[in-house]
Amino acid sequence: MAVRDIMPTWVGATAKQIARGVRRGDVSATQVVADHLEHISRADVDLAAFRTVRGGEAITEAEKVDEQEDLANLPLAGVPVAVKENTAVAGLPTWNGSAACRTPVAEADHEVVRRLRGAGAVILGSTRMPELGLWAATDDSSAVTRNPWDLTRTPGGSSGGAAAAVAAGLVPMAHGNDGLGSIRIPAACCGLVGLKPGRGVIPCQLGAEDWFGLTEHGVLTGTVADAAVGFQVLAGRRVEKLVPPPRLRVGVSLRSPVRGVHPDQPNRDAVTAAGRLLAAAGHDTVPADPVYSTSLGLQGMATWFAAAAADVRAAGLDPRTLQRRSRRHVALGEWAQRRGYVRQADRDAWRERAIGFFADHSVDLLLTPALATAPPEAVAWSDRPWRANMTVNVRYAPYAAPWNVAGLPAIVVPVGRRPDGLPVAAQLIGPPGSELLLLGVAGEFEMQAPWQRHAPGYPRAATGSTATA
Repeated sequence: MAVRDIMPTWVGATAKQIARGVRRGDVSATQVVADHLEHISRADVDLAAFRTVRGGEAITEAEKVDEQEDLANLPLAGVPVAVKENTAVAGLPTWNGSAACRTPVAEADHEVVRRLRGAGAVILGSTRMPELGLWAATDDSSAVTRNPWDLTRTPGGSSGGAAAAVAAGLVPMAHGNDGLGSIRIPAACCGLVGLKPGRGVIPCQLGAEDWFGLTEHGVLTGTVADAAVGFQVLAGRRVEKLVPPPRLRVGVSLRSPVRGVHPDQPNRDAVTAAGRLLAAAGHDTVPADPVYSTSLGLQGMATWFAAAAADVRAAGLDPRTLQRRSRRHVALGEWAQRRGYVRQADRDAWRERAIGFFADHSVDLLLTPALATAPPEAVAWSDRPWRANMTVNVRYAPYAAPWNVAGLPAIVVPVGRRPDGLPVAAQLIGPPGSELLLLGVAGEFEMQAPWQRHAPGYPRAATGSTATA
């Protein structure tokens, strides 16, 4: 891919840099948005990160930001942000990953979009996801979304378009949501920071039942500081600086939640590297393995299937119009619910055990791999059978899902590169209410071992910008 050698001034800047520049009058929100739209028009041809780009509407929004007399209380003043295509943006259809699942043009913003706009963000468009958000690779009949680090690899899913957009500098921040890893998996694939908040911290309001309470909204960013701002905006909190965490005791585990699936050497090395960073920051690490029972895996699978079935019923979709992998998923969900395999009591029991893990092992956080293998190929997975999709999903990304079932916060942070040059990451999990603590530890990682914020060949810094994160 050929990306221009000289990029517009603020393309590649962080969200905090852009907001500071707009508030100070160093640049207009209109100029920032225009520059990013130009970059999208050139770079997204190869990536297919966006489903819809708002263009003129985004420029109009940016002009309204510039017209405001007081920008001091806008933490995202003029920041271009993309929204995942399953979340309502007024004036856009909500695609939900395919033409078969598309709903009419939304009349109002989802609450998280309303909060982003209220913080001064400008919505540039909607990013692609797999059908119904079911898969950890992003494609449909119209396009295959590609990883900017390696166009032959997937950026993950289901927030794959969001991750590709941030990793290529198309936007500094992208909204995503996470039902079984859909923020953290793409973040790991694309070398980004991805936080899944705990249950109930941010209003969800997706699909039939928020995937039985498994799904949470969040953001994908290139820096911890941006992730902290995005999280606090979505949570409806006053934006404050992160404080250094106290000395922590962190459990370390390589144990896979899926029997027979194990992390490859680069992902094992990522946990080792993360452990060294924790020790260098003054924290203690100890071995501590959660108990992932066979029944937990089966219950998680049944809930995954049933969530798809519930969304299809609620939307009044004809399953015959779906991709064949999704049709099988929905049919299994209907069967699982008829047989009584999807029970709130089971999810509550795992949440209690997961919370108890921290007390039982006297640890504050848990460190695990983010992925088990490299991201799979970027191909038309939507044309392949259900079994092939299930196999690749489970084998490469088993570590995220248990923490959705438990409703606990978890973050993915880059910690290096694989031998093939792709990013590699680690995952940190905490008890309820530990989002800012997780971000604080991630910030220590970033200070000690800064990562490359954008994929090679894409803008790495704001040319000519004097702002700092």
